[in-house]
Amino acid sequence: MEATKAKRFRWQFIAVVYICSLFYFLFQGGRTSLMLFIILNLLLAYLWIGRWSGISKVTGNRSFAAQGAQPQGSVMSGGALDVSLQIKIPGFFPLPYVIVRDGLLRHNGQKLSFETSFVPNWKRSGEVSYRTPPLARGEYRFRETECLSYDVFGLFEHSGSFKSDAVFSVLPQTVPLKQWTGFRQGIRGPYSHAAASRSAKETTQINGVREYHYGDRLSRVHWNATAKTGQWKSKAFERESLPRTLIILDRHLPSYDGSSPDRFELAVSVAASFIEHGTREDTAMGLLSISDKVTMMPPKSGVEQRNTVMKHLTFVDADAQYPIYKSLQQADSVIEPGSFALLISPEKGGQIIQSMEWLSRKGVTPCLIHIGSASKISGDIAWRRIVEERGWLVFDVRQLQELPSALEGSGIA
Repeated sequence: MEATKAKRFRWQFIAVVYICSLFYFLFQGGRTSLMLFIILNLLLAYLWIGRWSGISKVTGNRSFAAQGAQPQGSVMSGGALDVSLQIKIPGFFPLPYVIVRDGLLRHNGQKLSFETSFVPNWKRSGEVSYRTPPLARGEYRFRETECLSYDVFGLFEHSGSFKSDAVFSVLPQTVPLKQWTGFRQGIRGPYSHAAASRSAKETTQINGVREYHYGDRLSRVHWNATAKTGQWKSKAFERESLPRTLIILDRHLPSYDGSSPDRFELAVSVAASFIEHGTREDTAMGLLSISDKVTMMPPKSGVEQRNTVMKHLTFVDADAQYPIYKSLQQADSVIEPGSFALLISPEKGGQIIQSMEWLSRKGVTPCLIHIGSASKISGDIAWRRIVEERGWLVFDVRQLQELPSALEGSGIA
């Protein structure tokens, strides 16, 4: 509305100036009035021709990259994106500069806007670039790119736009975990005296060919593949399957101190780190996420399962109505016995004890990944002693980088 009023005022101002110049020329006469009238007409012709500057038919394309980019154009949470725009403006009308407005639209409706400018070269083209702020996890798509130009007096605006559709996902942050044997030892309990190997034992069933590792026995060398490729190759054997692991994510926001969304982001990142680790170790991993509806992804191994779970973790919010114990009761029919459950929650006290007991009664071996607060240190640890006395594992994590050391500190890493 304000832009329309400003435009109308400009035209009124120009009309008044033109009428005054015309009357001056008609009634005063002389060389001065004539030159003034001619110059004013030339300037008006320039302003009018500007409507056909060509910017209304602007074209362009966009490219973007991020440090630590993931497969399929994904980016890690907290990472920034470097965006580059190549712009071409048809026509011949001189343009002093071009303002470029670009933006991102997050899946929840949040908008990010960016503005920059460039001076077109003699080919009426140019390139601009900008860097986004650190991005939160989610799915983003680029909005329509708008290009603006003004005449040399800055009186009239000419605009055009183009679309260069691109969609990318910002995945949760992850931290690499070492060869964590908690998947195997956790299913047997922390007080088992059986020694667990650092890796799953191999069977005698051949499962393809892999690169030769220094120290492989000659009996492992795959001579046919070595002869065909000219490089040393070894036989790959199937490994014994590890217990099915179910990750349970607590989505009750008040449990995370509501006002601190970083704690829930930490919980999501911990879940994503276990998923990545399970994929590398070929462990059957699943996810239970409870809100208004129960989202259950039964434990499976493979990249397809990893992609499905990570997609859910990309969009998940802390929107559960009930605490973890009541939420688990909603999922009574989907939890199967015989699996190892990693419960990721900030809850403590009786609430978490009831949840662990409930999982144990369901025939599931629970393990608690407790999401602590970086600013608050809990003085009540009686609930933790009760949990440990019943043979269940407990790990405290306050920052994502602490996760590997927290697992190692338990003696089962």
